[in-house]
Amino acid sequence: MNDATLSHRTAAPNLWRINLVGLSTIVRKESRRVVRIWIQTIVPPAITMTLYFIIFGSLVGGRIGTMDGVPYMTFIAPGLIMMSVITNSFANVVSSFFSSKLMLHLEEMLVAPLAHTTIVVGYVVGGVVRGLLVAALVVVVAMFFADLHVVHPLITFTTILLTAIVFSIAGLFNAIFAKSFDDISIIPTFVLTPLTYLGGVFFSIKLLPPFWQKVALANPILYMVNAFRYGMLGSSDIPLGLAYAIMLGSAAVLFAAVLLLLHYGRGVRE
Repeated sequence: MNDATLSHRTAAPNLWRINLVGLSTIVRKESRRVVRIWIQTIVPPAITMTLYFIIFGSLVGGRIGTMDGVPYMTFIAPGLIMMSVITNSFANVVSSFFSSKLMLHLEEMLVAPLAHTTIVVGYVVGGVVRGLLVAALVVVVAMFFADLHVVHPLITFTTILLTAIVFSIAGLFNAIFAKSFDDISIIPTFVLTPLTYLGGVFFSIKLLPPFWQKVALANPILYMVNAFRYGMLGSSDIPLGLAYAIMLGSAAVLFAAVLLLLHYGRGVRE
């Protein structure tokens, strides 16, 4: 055996290739999980949104008439789509990552030569896949109740994508600190649900008194809903540039925070 052959066989493994294989494996596992249990991950949100359209759109909306110059049913459609993306992106990652902690699958990934970035991106992609699949189904449902026309396709797609990314990372952040299944329901119940309902899904903040309009501006979901509504309907209560800045900034801060937590083993090595 010559020196060249020996050197080739004892060379360090290609970490780029290892991480690419690891990333594709995590993404494939998370995506298959969403599709495999579709009756739990995709169908229930569509049924819930259908009820929202019937109750708030058909029954209540008929009394309200129009809002921002469009029928009330059409006005709430973008908000309901975003609500489904937010809740399902978050729920997918928080439940999957916490299950990996509980079943000790996460420990195997942490001792493998995988970068923390690879692990985070893999789980986030899984959350985005579920969020987009649910959004597509809710759009189909919405078309039976409202006359939807996408005014700005690029803004519509980038907004829904960034929102899914933000709340997928937020779900991972929650899962890192969770110590029981009760812990993974605290944030959705006491934080996400109130912020979503008060985030302009069912009303324009122009209807609020001046003081409460200023309070509403502290809600990040308000910017996401309005950016998406602008993409679909062409109207918004919030400057579009500010909405994108908040979405990009939130994604960057959460991503950095999650990587830092994994680096120090917070919540995963205790």
